[in-house]
Amino acid sequence: MKFGKVDHPELIDFTMPNNTKATIDLLSKNKISDSPNVYVGCAKWNKADLKGFYPKGTKDELGYYSKQFNSIELNATFYRQFSGEQFTKWKDKTPSNFKFFPKLTQEISHWKRLEGVQEVVNYYIDNALRLEEKLGTVFLQMHSNFGSKNFSKIENFVKSWPNEIPLAVEVRHPDWYTDKSIFEEYTQLLEENNVANVLVDTAGRRDMLHMRLTNNEAFIRYVGANHISDYSRLDDWVVRLKEWTDLGLKNIHFFIHQNLEVESPLLASYFIKKLNKELSINLKIPNEDTNQQMSLL
Repeated sequence: MKFGKVDHPELIDFTMPNNTKATIDLLSKNKISDSPNVYVGCAKWNKADLKGFYPKGTKDELGYYSKQFNSIELNATFYRQFSGEQFTKWKDKTPSNFKFFPKLTQEISHWKRLEGVQEVVNYYIDNALRLEEKLGTVFLQMHSNFGSKNFSKIENFVKSWPNEIPLAVEVRHPDWYTDKSIFEEYTQLLEENNVANVLVDTAGRRDMLHMRLTNNEAFIRYVGANHISDYSRLDDWVVRLKEWTDLGLKNIHFFIHQNLEVESPLLASYFIKKLNKELSINLKIPNEDTNQQMSLL
């Protein structure tokens, strides 16, 4: 993932922003005592990107990946529409506790920019629903040149989205974040429609680490910089997620990217191990024996 990449990550202030009052209030009024639902995964499962992750001779990449992780941020669906039959094949290859978090196609977000997309959206949803209980939150990622002047397009899209299918939205243009009144109006829209506000933790866009949840879901896209600071940043996330679960956060969806994706599984294993301990959960640590050997090299 190249978005937010910087040449010198050692110069970036990676201090995690404070909690927002709106997030604290939101979680506190819906406090749930049960253990949180936690899904951690990568963005891709192909060998070309995740070199060294698969044992030699692995042919069924998704089958193996889904036995190591409990979820995938399904970026493949951004680049083209897939048939219902393909979604069914993906579902059938994975364990019962596995979930897919598919990105809406670029035809919807980037080409048509949310205008005249109802037919395309319906086709996408009809096919994605073939995942059945393995369908997680669908997410919409807008182009970085899609500014707040397009607020009405986001509003119409969010309000027309089917209530029964969880949705998360990521906006990238800086003016969504720099103007406090716009950000408040935008986040209020998401909160009123039970839509998750995606948090992006990447070196070059610290404004997108806004800490404003809009429902009981933390949908986090973490982008490492292939730098030693990647690990301390994950440590900070473990602390923050513990704070949020203590306040009442129920759903954690955390996806790990890297500028060079080969290191994503190793980072994810580190994060899962820390999160298991802090939240008293028991997610599988991917390739635990292999990762221990790699960390000693």
